[in-house]
Amino acid sequence: MMAGRRDLRRYSRHLLIPEVGLAGQEKLARARVLVIGAGGLGSPVLAYLAAAGVGRIVIVDDDTVDETNLQRQILYDTADVGKPKAHRAAERLRALNPQIAIDALATRFDAANARELVRLVDVVVDGSDTFSTRYLVNDACVLEGKPDVHGSIFRFDGQVSIFGAPGGPCYRCLYPEAPPEHLVPSCSEGGVLGVLAGIVGSFQAAEAIKLLLEIGTPLIGRLLLIDALDARVREVRIARDPACPLCGDAPSITGVGSVPERATPPATVPDLDLDALDTVLEAGGVLLDVREPHERALGEVPGALAIPVTVLEARMHELDTAKTYVVACRVGSKSRWAAERLKEAGFGRVYHLRDGLLALAARDATFDLF
Repeated sequence: MMAGRRDLRRYSRHLLIPEVGLAGQEKLARARVLVIGAGGLGSPVLAYLAAAGVGRIVIVDDDTVDETNLQRQILYDTADVGKPKAHRAAERLRALNPQIAIDALATRFDAANARELVRLVDVVVDGSDTFSTRYLVNDACVLEGKPDVHGSIFRFDGQVSIFGAPGGPCYRCLYPEAPPEHLVPSCSEGGVLGVLAGIVGSFQAAEAIKLLLEIGTPLIGRLLLIDALDARVREVRIARDPACPLCGDAPSITGVGSVPERATPPATVPDLDLDALDTVLEAGGVLLDVREPHERALGEVPGALAIPVTVLEARMHELDTAKTYVVACRVGSKSRWAAERLKEAGFGRVYHLRDGLLALAARDATFDLF
């Protein structure tokens, strides 16, 4: 409950809104929200929920602050590099609003804790950046009967929706199968406009507050598509799938942690770790860098042969089928597809570099990748 005149002053601009008012502000003070991920999306979500007076916020993030995060993760500064995100975020939020409770969990949101954490709150905001975690969040929310405020970003494009609300679709209704890995590069591979995280995260915070106050028209059954490059916002309707194995009429999923896999042939190209890479290169093998030119601007790999994955088919004639190739990209998703394609084209000695060139750069002090 609100304590007195000081609270009235802090939240006065909320109290002036008929749809919020004193009763609504007291609802927010009693509310509990779980925010999964304190990164690009989590930063604006957490800041606005704390400023709004949400009574208890639970932060789950097992990562530490990296210098590359500072372009978009506005809760942190240069002095925070190397420190746990959950703890640093909690400190910032307590400074912003000392009247609320913050629980900082520097742990991974996984199948072992997902349902317990979701069960304790009213609304879940998903700021994660992997398909496996998004399915996990969705499943825990549906099974525990809690709404999942979803957001995602890549380059200039963002998405926002609410999954798992009564009568509405879940994430599995939208994505019955996880997209092929090479088609969904992460922000660390493809990049992201920093301010887009603020736009999408702010939408997520607004949707969470609407759900807590039970006002307006939440994004249930609606997917908001945000194009920051062309300044366009579109809406796509999503219906609950009666055949969905999680929220459909005859559900078969009763637990969390299962990522639906696309029926694809098993990988035929073996992975190499860094030690094995050294052995192959010493024996005359070639490291094939399939990053795009704009990616290579962040750092070249000495001795590597560079052929972008987008032109690999057209330039395959430049390669020698008698040689051994180790295919690599920034973190290892696009290179997996490229390596398999070389194998299909008749290259008999092809390997894939596990964990990508970032892992190689971390080990080798002679060059750097950002």
